[in-house]
Amino acid sequence: MNRRTALAAGVLLLALASMPAGVPAQTPPAPGPAWLPRGEAELQVLDKINDRGQTLEVKDGASAKVGSLSIAVQSCLVRAPNQPADAAAFLVITDSHPDAPGFRGWMFQSDPAVSMMQHPIYDVRVLGCRA
Repeated sequence: MNRRTALAAGVLLLALASMPAGVPAQTPPAPGPAWLPRGEAELQVLDKINDRGQTLEVKDGASAKVGSLSIAVQSCLVRAPNQPADAAAFLVITDSHPDAPGFRGWMFQSDPAVSMMQHPIYDVRVLGCRA
């Protein structure tokens, strides 16, 4: 495991540990000092069935709809200038289809495999965060 993956996993574990079991968090956990808040997330959504990609710009506190997905951005952060470049977004993704998987947590631009949504149709990735 490289340093970036270990750091991303540590941030993810910290975020998960701060959430009470069985109770969804109302706000994302506070970031450490190495992360700076931004106001908008740039996301890529891929429909794996139709092989169509779409780029979304979603402001913190807002949501967007793509197909059967509703994607809410609660926070988008970038690394401090003295750290390796990276971005992370706290997303809440729901699917309108019954029994379809959803997602709630941090996704990282530099290492999407650390925390990704497992969905049979859609793939969602963080491309970056902007002010």
